[in-house]
Amino acid sequence: MKDYILSIDQGTTSTRVIVFDKNFNFKSSSQKEFKQIFPRDGEVEHDPEEIYESVLFTAEEAIRKAKIKSSQIRSIGITNQRETTVLWDKSNGKPVYNAIVWQDRRTVKFCKSLVQKGFAKKIQKTTGLIVDSYFSASKIHWLLNNSKKAKELLKKDKLLFGTIDTWLLWKLTDGQSHYTEATNASRTMLFDIKKNQWSKDMLQIFKVPEKILPIVKDSADDFGQTTKFGSKIPIQGIAGDQQAATIGQACLEPGSIKSTYGTGCFMIMNVGSKLKYSRNKLLSTIAYRIKGKNTYALEGSIFIAGAAVQWLRDSLKIIQNAKETEGLYSKNDPTQKVYLVPAFVGLGAPYWDGEARGALFGLTRNTGIPELVKATIDSVVYQTKDLILAMEKDSGIRIKKIKVDGGMVNNNQFVQFLSNLLLCECLRPKINETTSLGAAYLAGYQSGLIKKFTDIKSKWKSEKTFVHKMNKKDIEQLYLGWKKAIKGTLASK
Repeated sequence: MKDYILSIDQGTTSTRVIVFDKNFNFKSSSQKEFKQIFPRDGEVEHDPEEIYESVLFTAEEAIRKAKIKSSQIRSIGITNQRETTVLWDKSNGKPVYNAIVWQDRRTVKFCKSLVQKGFAKKIQKTTGLIVDSYFSASKIHWLLNNSKKAKELLKKDKLLFGTIDTWLLWKLTDGQSHYTEATNASRTMLFDIKKNQWSKDMLQIFKVPEKILPIVKDSADDFGQTTKFGSKIPIQGIAGDQQAATIGQACLEPGSIKSTYGTGCFMIMNVGSKLKYSRNKLLSTIAYRIKGKNTYALEGSIFIAGAAVQWLRDSLKIIQNAKETEGLYSKNDPTQKVYLVPAFVGLGAPYWDGEARGALFGLTRNTGIPELVKATIDSVVYQTKDLILAMEKDSGIRIKKIKVDGGMVNNNQFVQFLSNLLLCECLRPKINETTSLGAAYLAGYQSGLIKKFTDIKSKWKSEKTFVHKMNKKDIEQLYLGWKKAIKGTLASK
């Protein structure tokens, strides 16, 4: 019996594969980190071949751990780091350059030039996005202008573009499938999210030839088959990681909201079938596309969340693993008001400043490791507050509860402070791997395991609810300190 779903979650710092049974219960998993490449300040790259190899390794290990045969897998779902850009040779499947990661800021000046030329409003109206180097379009433009190999292949009609979902599809299907799906397409800054097609105007602005682009499919669709794991398995669900988490958190009704704390932090509010433009520097995006119909969302994107904890571990070397932060957090001196603005690769929503860089405020002779750890964890909470306030203005809805997930929410003190500062309930799900779960739901829906898409709502369960406990005056004082730190960071450029 084909009773299992294989969910591939290709993230920014690691790849994870989870096997779910037919009731979407966890069966097994495998995870593998891969190399982060930093050629220059603000530049971030990955090796696309290493990413693909990590997928093969983790998928094979997860199948082995589940003690099942690949022939028992009904369908595969894929979720991926969004915006990260790959160009490759379609004759041999070899990348022309490293993947340029969503965090990469090398195209900041080019993006500024587009704003100066007056393209910002047109781009936002068409794509729902704010002009920024975060998205794929300027990365493709850079590669086409800076890779000699890309130029040669383009002339020979042998060049292909893809975000990570498309790259993995191409490799897993031996070059048979050059597809993407609507949520990933909506993050390229080349896709008309109203008309559901590549925009001729955007292609002209960014000087990207349409012939290198993949065909755009629904989030639950037939994307091809792979034989890489020993038997023929259909790939039937794909979504960008944050949209997959939205589905995994069962945020299927307008007004429902989730916030994911991984490498970055991404807050998404479902706004229904009607596109809503932000007036407060949030993004309008596609939450998912089912049977040709878009469900839209407002999104706030923070570039550095869990990556700040990695910075404590890998660069400062003051912790050995993320679990240590909870103990250190509770040892901090409460009289110290230390603020970290983790603008290591610029600031995302609602500031959108690619040239800002990180800063620490409020240091004293008594500042030690616990205070630095607390300032790092709290910086993610303060950034979330920025997003909530912008989202409330855009939606006209007072947000009273959010569903939270991602690695950072395993820290109870983090989630409690989040609830305190946001003045709302924070609901942590029983299954925290909501990104993988969302991809599994899409594959399960397309393969017939889930009959109605809305049936996903009945599967969601809360593990713990955090309720705010601080008084409003203290919250206001803390947040005022954060706003001063932001002002100081932006002033120091």
